[in-house]
Formats: sequence, C-alpha cells, structure tokens
Amino acid sequence: MTAQQNITVIGAGVVGMATAASLVRDGHSVTVVDMRPPGEYCSSGNAGILSPGSCVPFGLPGNLKKVPKWLGDPLGPLTIKPSYFPRVLPWLMRFQLASARSRIDPIADALRAMLRQTFDAWRPLAQWAGVPELIRQDGYLIVYESEAGYRADALGLKMRRDRGVVIEELDADGIRRLEPGLRGIYPRGVFLPEQGHVPDPLRLTRALAEQFRREGGTILQRKVLDIEMGPQGPRALVTDAGPLPVESLVLAAGVHSGELARRLGHRVPLESQRGYNVTFEQPTVTLSRPVLSGERKFFATPMDQGMRFSGTVEFAGLDAPPNYERSDALVTHAQRMMPELSGSNLTQWMGHRPCMPDSLPVIGRSPRFAHVYWAFGHGHVGLCGGAPTGRAIADLVAGRTPAMDLEPYRIDRF
Repeated sequence: MTAQQNITVIGAGVVGMATAASLVRDGHSVTVVDMRPPGEYCSSGNAGILSPGSCVPFGLPGNLKKVPKWLGDPLGPLTIKPSYFPRVLPWLMRFQLASARSRIDPIADALRAMLRQTFDAWRPLAQWAGVPELIRQDGYLIVYESEAGYRADALGLKMRRDRGVVIEELDADGIRRLEPGLRGIYPRGVFLPEQGHVPDPLRLTRALAEQFRREGGTILQRKVLDIEMGPQGPRALVTDAGPLPVESLVLAAGVHSGELARRLGHRVPLESQRGYNVTFEQPTVTLSRPVLSGERKFFATPMDQGMRFSGTVEFAGLDAPPNYERSDALVTHAQRMMPELSGSNLTQWMGHRPCMPDSLPVIGRSPRFAHVYWAFGHGHVGLCGGAPTGRAIADLVAGRTPAMDLEPYRIDRF
C-alpha cells in the first residue's frame, strides 16, 4: 500500500460515504464535504434495491417508440417538463445513440462487472459500520399483467441470463406462493433469487458516516462553490465557510458533479432523472421482498418505515419544485397492485438520480491530474454500485488493481 494520503471527498451520499469509508479503512486521512448531512439527498429515498443482476441499460432499442405513449399517460413512467425539453434534448440524443443494438452489450458487460460485486463489497462495509442486518439477499420478483408485457421484456431478460444472472420463471400460482399480498392480476413473473435490498438506505449511509467519524474521518457540512486550481491541479475548495485546502480529491457529488468536473477540465453529459416515491407507514399488508412491475416500471419495497413504492423518471432540472402528481400516480399503482393496502400515514419524496446517457457511471483517475478521482453518475444503481465504486477508488489510491476494468467508465468517453 502507498503511504497515508490526505484525501477530500466531495459528496456524502451513499457513493461518497462508501468511498470515504473504504479510504479510511486503508489508513488515509479523509475529509468529506457536503452541503447536506450524510445520506439526505438521493440516497435517502431510493427503492433500496441491491441488484448484482441490474446489467440491462436504461436505454434499449425500441424505447423511443414508447415515448409518445408514456408522455401521454399521466400514470406512465416518463414525463418531461415542456419548458425543460430544449435543455435536455442534447442528452436525449446521446441517450438514443447509446440505445443502439451495437452499443448495449458492451454497456451491459460493464454494468455487470461493477454490480456483480454488490454483496461482496457491501457486506464488509456494513459489518464495519455495525449494521450487517441492512444487507439482505432475499431476491426480488418481476411481475407482468399480460403475456405481451412479459414478451416485451424478452431482450432484458436474455441480457441478464447471458451474463449469468439466475432467473426462475413463475406462473400465477408461483407468484401467489411467494407474495400472497399481491393482487391476482399477474399471470407471469420471474424471480431473481440472487438479488436483495436494504430496508433503510438512509440508516445505512448514516451508519457509515458514524463509523467513519469514529475511525478518525472528518465530515464538514459546507457548500462547495468552486475549486481553486494550481499548477498541479486543485489546491483548495472554495466553500461557503471559506477555503479548504486539498491534496487528493474524489468527486462524488451526485447530480452536482458535472459543474465541478467542468472546473477540473471535463464537460460531462450528466442529467438529473428525478425519481419519486410514496411510503405507506404501518401498512395493513406488506411484502417479503421487493417486487417490480414489469409494465409500469416501479418497485414495491418492504422498508423499515413501511411499504415504499418508487419509480418514474421526470426531466425537469435541478431547480423546478417537485411535481407530486408523480407520487400520486405511484399511489394509484400501489392500490392496483395491493388493493388491501393502507397505512397510518403517507409520505412523498422526490430525488435527483445523477444519470449519464449510456447508463454507466464515471469512475477512475483523472487523465489530467494524478490526485483527482471520479465517482459519480450512477443513475438508478447508486446504492448497488456505491460499495464497488468505493473499493475501486481505494484500490487506485493504494496502487492496487481494481476488481473491474475501469476503461468503460472513463470520464472522456464522450
């Protein structure tokens, strides 16, 4: 291992805290900087899915044909704020290019290389943080309301099987045996037994932060306004509490990483896919594992706080207020999936998924500055990819060879 380094991590979400934890476990002096407390952004309200089999790119051939129907359906999985469309159009064009048949297999290979490490990377970190019970490998279920819906997923299921993901076919009786709380409207389903979930993602990130502090790490609640550059790269963060000198730097700032990467010499096509959830507290009926609606593209996840329904994609930028009609749509879906469901309280949430147009994050060392590292853009797999990414960054800093080839995740691939 290399000598101890002074490392600053921008970002206290699950990716930033998993990276900081991996670095402090290697003996480095680590400071985390974020304008919010650990985990209280996109990391707090996600679906909680741990899925080493999530190797299917978000963009697939044929998706473009579905967009008009999705946009015209108030219960559909996609919406674009009309005034934001001109701004997001270049990203959407890149997304369409990445959805070509010739592109999706290499993307799926890279996703699988990262995510197959999910449990191997998360279990030791959760044990170190004192919350091993939060890493559950109980599988998840995908259910379909029709044979047509099942057939529409054929390419994605094949891509998973081709990469070694275990998939078990289920009929209506098999679905009912696994999850009797579901409405009997699903004739087809598949069970992925190697997958799992975290029943409280916020508690996981907070536990990492607490143990990180106990091990000597520092967390500063500051807003990073700019990066002061020197001849060899960044030498200080300009924050709302004054300058903060830096030696080595990890950028893990979620949707805010693009503006800071630009200061470090790279323009990246990073966009927020705004996601929503609704949680039924003290639910009258629950599930034993996550369930994904194959047609409607939302997850139902049993959480410590209650039954959470998560999903949808909204393009509206960072500044627009939440459109909680998207959460209302999830309530409609929840009641269709589980008609007997009610709760003592209903909470709504919106968060910003940091998404690249090719479904791959940016991970690795800066090609410009030897002591700058990237760990952002994980999109829909930030929780799954947090610990593998942290381990990869720690390996780079220590001079070890990471467990995955980082070439597909390079920052200058566009």
